[in-house]
This record gives sequence, structure tokens and C-alpha cells, in this order.
Amino acid sequence: MTLLLVGAGILGAMIGSFLNVVAWRLPRGESLVRPGSHCPHCEVPIRPWHNIPVISWIALRGSCAVCTRPIPMRYPLVEAVTAGLYVAVVAVTGADREAILGLLLVSALVPIALIDLDHRIIPNAITAPAAVVAVVATALLQPHHLPERLIAGAVAGGLLLVVALIAPRGMGIGDVKLAGVLGLFLGRAVAPAMFIALMAGSAAGAVIAARKGVADARKTAVPFGPFLALGGVTGLLVGAQIIAWYGGTFV
Repeated sequence: MTLLLVGAGILGAMIGSFLNVVAWRLPRGESLVRPGSHCPHCEVPIRPWHNIPVISWIALRGSCAVCTRPIPMRYPLVEAVTAGLYVAVVAVTGADREAILGLLLVSALVPIALIDLDHRIIPNAITAPAAVVAVVATALLQPHHLPERLIAGAVAGGLLLVVALIAPRGMGIGDVKLAGVLGLFLGRAVAPAMFIALMAGSAAGAVIAARKGVADARKTAVPFGPFLALGGVTGLLVGAQIIAWYGGTFV
């Protein structure tokens, strides 16, 4: 198991490096493959030994090896967070078939959260393939869960669609689609995922209102995608336990 966790961490860091590319290039309509990794300042291609996730950034003291201009800390942070999420998924699922679905979900949520933070959009180029992958992977790996997950996707997406129709300024269609994707991956665990997302979003709104006042807070655009991503990760890692606790306590 230790070797599996180490392997998951290494794989997660490598995937995180690619997800940085996705988050930067996809909203700009750039190719995810060409050109290869390069310095955002001098645009010189990064040598392979200068492109080792997290380690290279630390070794180069956070700067480009050629022009010495600083490379944002965001890049190693995304790599490290993705690595940590991969390790957590494998640790929780015991590296069974559930782990595959969990790793796929995490790999979609990381760039979605980053892109929504930067551009206030959730690209169809991620949510549409993620929805297809969720259905296909479930049909192949856990076919007995497919009906539940299809229903969960419809319910979660439908819930946010109602919210988006009532308050279009507070909720976008991209959020609706992401909620549906969470349901397809999580099944009944989407319930605590949505609860966490709504509570986290409400808490953020309360903080903004306390700082700016209620009137200005209502005019402040806050992307909901990162909160849905947080809820999705929570539902993935501890959703089943939350449902069991709730059922044993209140039902």
C-alpha cells in the first residue's frame, strides 16, 4: 500500500503539471500539446530536468533557469495539491475500481476550479467529456451503480438549474453542468457534496458582505465552481461516511 501511495503521489504531481497547462491554455483557445512547456516570460522551452513537478521549482528557487524571472508559486502548488488528492483517493478507496473514478473526477475538478477562478467560466470542453467518461467508466467498472448515478446527476443538475433560473446572476449554466457531472461520478454522495458547496459559498458570501457591506457584496461576482469542486472532493473522500452518520443519527 505504501508503494501504491507513493506511486499515486508521483502520478498526481505529473498530472498536476499537465493540469496547469490545461488551466492556462484551454480558456485562451491554445493547443494543449504544442508548443511544449516554456517560460511564460522569455518563452524559452523548459528542459526536461527543469520540468520535474515541484522539485524543479524548489531547486531553481522559483525562477526561470534562463531569464531568472520568477515563476508563480501557483504551478508547484497545483502539482502538490493534485498529488495530495491522488494519494487521498487511493488511500480512501484502497486502490480498487472506485479509485479510477475518483482520480478521473479529481483530474477534472482541478482545472475547472482554476479556470473558474481566473475567467469566471466552466468550459464545456471539460464538463462534457467528464460526463461521458463518468457514464462509460461506471458502465464498465461498476454497472450496478449506473442507474443511481444517472439519477444523481439529473437531480443535482436539476437543483442548480432551478437556482440558476431564479437567480441567474448568482448561478451560471456551467455550474449546473458541473453539478450534473458530480452526480454522475458520486451517486448519492453528491448530496453531501452539494451541501458542502452551498455552505462554503454562503460562508464566502458572508465574509464579503462583512468586508464590503451587503449592497456591494451583491455586486461582487464570486465563482461557484471552486466551491463545487471542494464539495466534490469532500463527497468523494468522505461522502459515504457523512451519509451513514446522517442516517444513523437522524433517520
